[in-house]
Amino acid sequence: MAQESKSKIAVIGGGPAGCICAYFLQNNFDVTIFDKNELLKTLLPTGGGRCNICYAEFDFKELASNYPRGEKFLYSVFLKFGTAETLEFFENIGIKTYVQDDMRVFPVSNSSAKVREKFFKALNNVKFIREEVLRINDGFSVVTNMGAYKADYIVISTGGHSSYDFIKKLGHTIIEPRPALTGLKTLEDFSALSGVSLNGILFTHKGISGPEIYRISSLKARDKFPYKLTFDFIGSIDLQSELNANPHKSIRNLLGNHVPKSLADFSLNFLNINPDKQCHLIDGKTRDRILYKLQKFEVTVTGTVPDGEVVTAGGVDLKEINPKTMESKLVPNIYFCGEVMDIDGFCGGFNLQNCWSTGFVASQGLNLTLGS
Repeated sequence: MAQESKSKIAVIGGGPAGCICAYFLQNNFDVTIFDKNELLKTLLPTGGGRCNICYAEFDFKELASNYPRGEKFLYSVFLKFGTAETLEFFENIGIKTYVQDDMRVFPVSNSSAKVREKFFKALNNVKFIREEVLRINDGFSVVTNMGAYKADYIVISTGGHSSYDFIKKLGHTIIEPRPALTGLKTLEDFSALSGVSLNGILFTHKGISGPEIYRISSLKARDKFPYKLTFDFIGSIDLQSELNANPHKSIRNLLGNHVPKSLADFSLNFLNINPDKQCHLIDGKTRDRILYKLQKFEVTVTGTVPDGEVVTAGGVDLKEINPKTMESKLVPNIYFCGEVMDIDGFCGGFNLQNCWSTGFVASQGLNLTLGS
């Protein structure tokens, strides 16, 4: 009796989500990954080249709270495959990890390239076709720039920067992608402060950047430009007492005890106050103006600068995907995982965690459907 052929599963997109999905499918099915680029190429720049694999939060609700879009959707996903399961997976493919003081998890090798190499070797039963997918025809024919391939089931894991045209043709709604985890352009010219960093905010020639700005850019990814941000750089200090205690000190040097001197100079020049003015000459009105400027430092944001993790807010509408299986609610036998969906997280390994978890859940959805 002829051996029954295995179901053919086409995984479109060879990034982290598609590859972990393929890993958990490869022993039971005929799995092919389609990507115009090399497998796991997008893994290489993550974590500054060190590969921030995940974040050491083991409570599924706390973990999901780090996703401005997708939080509730991810509850059932993280219950099935959360941080503990992610660490176990990497241990199983030969990647040892450690946790930094900030709870970010990295491989002991501190090398995205070595993680990619180990991961690639673990996909020993997966075929890879390096071609660009153009569309999916009726009857589940995956059409590329080189040919057409029949599939029984399709997993779409193309990330947050492409493939939306052929997904729309399947009938799915795409939430318009917007940049997240990115630097911000400002109306104000901060070139005199370029390189100055304070409270997670980095001033640049184009505006502002840094970890706190990436977080803000994510939360406000759908806000219209321009919008205003206000920062407290000095806290609730008793400036009058400090002025009284240092009568002959310059106001620049006094403020330099609390903020970088270049920021003190910038703020004082903005207020038309001589930075060399001695503290005993600062009257109450001037004192209040200085406090207001540094406690309510206003920035006008006019756009984005792609200098962060280049994550997008947007993608396939989550209302059209079953979170328990990642299967399309509109087209049977099509599954989604990773950043192609309208899910994005903050910096710290959260966007990779989305990929690992939804990729696994998609594989389990297929395993259940196919009885394996």
